[in-house]
Amino acid sequence: MSSLNHCIKFELDIKDENIVFKDYFYKSIKLQKHKIYEAELIQPACPYCGSLALLHNGHLVTNIRYLTANASLPVIIRLAKQRVKCRACDHWSMAQSELVNKYCSISNASKLKVLSALTEDRSMTSIARENNVSINTVQRVLGNCSHRFIDSYEYLPAHLAFDEFKGVDRQLHFICLDGDNHQVVQILRTRYKKTLLKYFGRFSPQARANVKTVTMDLNFYYQDIVRACFPNAQIVIDRFHMIQMLTRSFNSLRIQVMKTFDKRSRQYQLLKSPWKLYLKKFDELEKVHPRYNWHYKDCLTQAQAVTEGINTSTALENSYNLMQSFIQAVETGNTHELKSLINCQDQIGTLMHKTLLTFKHNLTAVLNGAALPYSNGCLEGFNRKIKQIERTAFGYSNFTNLLTRIRLEEDLYKEKEPNSLLMTA
Repeated sequence: MSSLNHCIKFELDIKDENIVFKDYFYKSIKLQKHKIYEAELIQPACPYCGSLALLHNGHLVTNIRYLTANASLPVIIRLAKQRVKCRACDHWSMAQSELVNKYCSISNASKLKVLSALTEDRSMTSIARENNVSINTVQRVLGNCSHRFIDSYEYLPAHLAFDEFKGVDRQLHFICLDGDNHQVVQILRTRYKKTLLKYFGRFSPQARANVKTVTMDLNFYYQDIVRACFPNAQIVIDRFHMIQMLTRSFNSLRIQVMKTFDKRSRQYQLLKSPWKLYLKKFDELEKVHPRYNWHYKDCLTQAQAVTEGINTSTALENSYNLMQSFIQAVETGNTHELKSLINCQDQIGTLMHKTLLTFKHNLTAVLNGAALPYSNGCLEGFNRKIKQIERTAFGYSNFTNLLTRIRLEEDLYKEKEPNSLLMTA
């Protein structure tokens, strides 16, 4: 072998002994400078019988796109594949190599680099531009990974988390995560009750009996699914959603009371301008250093402003005290205090009263949310990641492509060698 062949193989990191490089040069193709390598792919033996008695019958020249560190200078390997006929078994064949798949003009190394880029938060256009391939090629590499994420129906984690997110055509898709390691269990196209019952019904009874807790929001039919599919599971209402319902109820009452006063009055300004302070924990409010506020034209601390504001209405004051006590009880896991607050008979706002009735109707699940350490925080963070994936791609019209991209960008597959995910394309 010539030294030129060894140098080019070392530069391109090609280890196939049947490829022999003969020359290289630069050429302008469509007003862009390309680096061309000329090589021959030898067929050493018959792939059918292994005979060395071969009759050569020309070559098939293929221009193969190869990866390069400089995207402004594409690399093309002009590979001449030998066509041979076996004298022993009379079979015709053509030389093949691991460099490129049969009937393909894009090298496997380029596809591997595209697949590695798909695990990052990047658009397909930028990936195609960097690797000197078309956007359709990037989509084919993505599509050929879709069947790699087929889950087994023999195992379910002990702790699950249910939620949904907006995806293709603004539809809501169901997502389920493992509550311990925060890995995706499944993402379904729809969140309909019939679809979820059908999916979880495919698991073995032993796998469904292994589920101990299911964390969710106050979606009413999720609880029916848990009772129907998981006989040993406890329903856990997410703490964030409980506090969010209470704060929204209080905020609605605050606005309602505020509108009963004149817009130029002190009471109106105390309830309007520092509205964010009413949603904070009272212990976190400033109680020492007063500051001047030009809305109500007075120097008050944050605690004084909130106290004077809630004193404008008995229902508002009772609702505020209940909200603060509820937040503290949830943070400390005090289920006895939480139960007494839910059964509160004080004069409060209508919407907050309805919220407490909802908690009372789901009392066991609400108390589990305060007592157990599991929550939907991992799901909310993962949904934020999905929104970023969709934003980078300016939306997806194909659910399978969206699902594959989400799975590829999981930390689990970033850590793995992408060779296992490479498919023929």
